This record gives sequence, structure tokens and C-alpha cells, in this order.
Amino acid sequence: MPEWLQAGGWGLLAGSALLIGAAVGWYTHVPRWINASIMAFGAGVLLSAAAFELIDKAHERGGVFPTAIGAAGGAVAYTLANVELARRGTRHRKRSGRQPSEKEKPGSGQAIAVGAVLDGIPESVVIGASLLAGSAVSLVTVVAVFLSNVPEGLSSAAGMRRAGRSGRFVFLLWSGIALLSGVAALGGNVLLGGASPALLAGITALAAGAILAMITDTMVPEAFEDAHLLVGLITVAGFLTAYALGHI
Repeated sequence: MPEWLQAGGWGLLAGSALLIGAAVGWYTHVPRWINASIMAFGAGVLLSAAAFELIDKAHERGGVFPTAIGAAGGAVAYTLANVELARRGTRHRKRSGRQPSEKEKPGSGQAIAVGAVLDGIPESVVIGASLLAGSAVSLVTVVAVFLSNVPEGLSSAAGMRRAGRSGRFVFLLWSGIALLSGVAALGGNVLLGGASPALLAGITALAAGAILAMITDTMVPEAFEDAHLLVGLITVAGFLTAYALGHI
């Protein structure tokens, strides 16, 4: 199977967790503290993947300077985009009970869709790039993205239902994001195929910076509001799980 097709398939697999989570959140009633606990676990998994699979490998490829510049750039870009989206009603897009309706905040549905893309694309690009030069896909990154996508889809879909959005909107949204995840992974593999080690390091670190900003800006605070003092333990459990997967 061509490398680019493998990349797209892995990205689609990781993105499909959004749709799985959305189905659970739409058709069942999961207590908010469970949603928050799953999100905390996913945050820990992503933190581990960002540190050991992205930042560390970026440093190996390009050294300290491209890694630091890339990570800082990713964090700045994510934060600026997130500030603008928050003004349009997406501040709690991962929450099951605090999303605004279209009547309360016109255009917030489209903004949530854009926010979901913002959260997911950097992760998918890295999945595709991990296959370059005949390397095996980073299974830890795929697992980390998959596990973090389940609570995102679950909480967001439940919140959309409470805000009065239609099932058609919800499932078209998450199906589209899952497909975009596959396309982003494919694009990351194709477009970065001839990249220099320094450029590849910078882009990998850029994705890591965006992921770290997303975790600390949305996932951990929103998990803490419902899971409270257990968040620390659950997040560390997710971190250690991903760390162990990377060393098996």
C-alpha cells in the first residue's frame, strides 16, 4: 500500500473517534463527571505524546532552535485563533452543558465546526509525517489522538443537543472532521516528503505547541470543572499509559 494512502488511513482512524464519541454523546446520557474524567485521561495521553513523540523527535531531527521556534509558533497561532473563535461562542466547545444556541450566539455553530478543525488538524498532519522515509506510523500518536477525540466528540455532541442543534448538523460536522483528519494526515505525508530535517522538526514542534496550548486552554480547565480534584490523578494516568505504550 502506498505510504500516502497509509497516512490517510491512520488519520481517518484517529479522526473516526470523534464520530464514535458524538454517537455516544447524542444517544446516551453520560454523567458530566465521567465526560470530564475521560477528557482528563485524554489530556494526559496527549501531553505524553506531545512531549515524547513530537518535541523529543523534533529535537532529534533539527535541534533546539527549530524545535523551540516551531513550538512557540504553534502555541501562538492556536491561541490567537482560539481567542477569535471564543468571541464567536466556542469558548466551551468541548463542554456538554455550556454551549450557546444559535439564538443566544448567532453563528456559533459554524464557529464550533471551525474550532473542531483547529483542534484536530495539527495532530493529523503529524500522524502523516511520522510515516516519512519508510518509517512505521507512530502508534502512540495515533492512540493518543484517538483517545483524546472520543471525549471531545462525546461532550461536544451532548452540548450541541442541549443547545438545540440538529442531529444532522452534529453528525455531518463530526463526519466531515473525521474525513478532514484523513486528508490532513495524507497531506502531511505528501507535502512534507521532501522537507529538510530542520523544516520537518519545526513543523512537528509547531503541531506539538498547538496541541499543548489546546490541552491547557480547553481540555484541562473544562475537565476540572466537573471532575475537580481527581483530574490530576486521571491526567497522570493517561500520561503514564501513553508513556508505557511508547516503550513496549
